[in-house]
Amino acid sequence: MTQIRAMTEKDVPAVSRLLGESWRRTYGPIVGEDKAVRSSGEYHAPDRIAAELANTDMMSFVAERADGSIAGYAMAELKDGDVMLDRLHVDKSEFGKGVAVDLLHAVLAAHAGMPSIALEVLEGNDRALAFYRKHGFEVVERRAASHGAAGHWSFIMRRLLPRA
Repeated sequence: MTQIRAMTEKDVPAVSRLLGESWRRTYGPIVGEDKAVRSSGEYHAPDRIAAELANTDMMSFVAERADGSIAGYAMAELKDGDVMLDRLHVDKSEFGKGVAVDLLHAVLAAHAGMPSIALEVLEGNDRALAFYRKHGFEVVERRAASHGAAGHWSFIMRRLLPRA
């Protein structure tokens, strides 16, 4: 059983490791192992994640196991008046146990009152596309991928949020 809570600075090393493992596993087969490792090293370095915690436009959550270890992580950011779910990653040992759903629900609840939430999914990440479709997101755009996936395509997905 996991508990969803706001991320704190003590979680940074575990979240950085989780992101690195998830990126290599998920994006290595799509963009190449070297590019996935390089990109994750840049975007998921502990100092960068720690700096994000101080950004009031970003909200991060972790799924914590009973033993205190981190099973999952999600981060959403307010950008130009819109909510963007920038990250949602779960330890592979937790697949199918509802951790991703619990993290998604925490993000959605934290942004109640906003008109919608968007996210970007790299083309080829079929597991994520299916997950988000199952939870009410629809593809609204196909564009060149951002972050460390230059040269690939991604989908922008959006879900309307209930009015508070």
